Amino acid sequence: MLQFSNGSRALLAAALLCFLCGCQLASSQAESDSGLDALDLLPGMPSYLDPFDLYAAGRPGLLSETVRDHLERIYVPLGGANRVAVIDPRNYKVIDSFPTDKEPQHVTPSWDLKTLYAGSDLGNTLTVIDPATGKKTGTIPVDDPYNLYFTPDGKFAIVVAERLRRLDFREPQTMKLIESVPVNCRGVDHMDFSADGRYVIASCEFSGEIIKVDIVNRKILAKLAVPGDGMPQDVKVSPDGRTFYVADMEADGIHLVNGDTFKITGLIKTGKGCHGLYTSRDSKYLYVTNRNEGSVSVLEFATQALIAKWWIPGGGSPDMGGVSADGKVLWLAGRYHREVYAIDTADGKLLARIKVGRGPHGLCVWPQPGRYSIGHTGILR
Repeated sequence: MLQFSNGSRALLAAALLCFLCGCQLASSQAESDSGLDALDLLPGMPSYLDPFDLYAAGRPGLLSETVRDHLERIYVPLGGANRVAVIDPRNYKVIDSFPTDKEPQHVTPSWDLKTLYAGSDLGNTLTVIDPATGKKTGTIPVDDPYNLYFTPDGKFAIVVAERLRRLDFREPQTMKLIESVPVNCRGVDHMDFSADGRYVIASCEFSGEIIKVDIVNRKILAKLAVPGDGMPQDVKVSPDGRTFYVADMEADGIHLVNGDTFKITGLIKTGKGCHGLYTSRDSKYLYVTNRNEGSVSVLEFATQALIAKWWIPGGGSPDMGGVSADGKVLWLAGRYHREVYAIDTADGKLLARIKVGRGPHGLCVWPQPGRYSIGHTGILR
């Protein structure tokens, strides 16, 4: 047996401790390097609160000073009525409505959270809404605003001009056109940003394709056809930023896409007419609307397993929407049933179905926790 003096033992212990600490530091560094804090973020983009969860700023109670005095409302664009209906979520009643131009599609919060916009693509206008009063305050002429997003640095608004087949980069307050980027696909409509904010993955529903767009240089990087005769819809990035989920109404499920390599890595079947994607407030689950069968599937991010399916009693057509600020209610437009659904996120129970008028589509739940909006019906980070 080897013998050590007290001094040698102390040196050995110190060396061992140093070795162990070095291993621990190396392990922590490797873990950190694989997280969001190791990314080369788009300049001017806020850093993440949690290196492993880009939705961490969306926890219940984390309302910014900007939105704390805003009215609690659900804004529902009615494409068949050319109006926005306003619901009080506390009593599940329509309390107001106001006119828009032709066929409003989505209600979108601005990057700075101070304004809401209802985009009328056939009317070529954005209807401006003051969330502090819940009232319409004006209109801005904008070509074909089917959907609206904002770059994570707040520098540009991106108008998704579906009919015109282009992405229009605009000044985010005045909506003055800065540059149009043509897209070589049909039906560009939904998208989400990479974790570093430098590119987006967008769906083109009518040509069955997805595209990757460089935000910094404002150009199309690549195009990829989804398997089969697909019809890709909503797009949502995972909390760790590694996977894009792309809903596909014809595939009846969500494609898994590696954004960096731009390859489809799998398909998870959810239900007929898979359409809208919404993240739970604790970042654990993805709520998936199955429009053609009247259900919502619940996917667990950690395992990519479906853990529940919630059926709307008597049928329905759940489409676009959002999660309440406290995370307890999932609000969805019933696209073909002239109604809105309020669903308990604890057990999937239908809390209310509210008649609103023809063609409810991309409703916005407001206010929401978060520091800034990247658009659509309220994607906050």
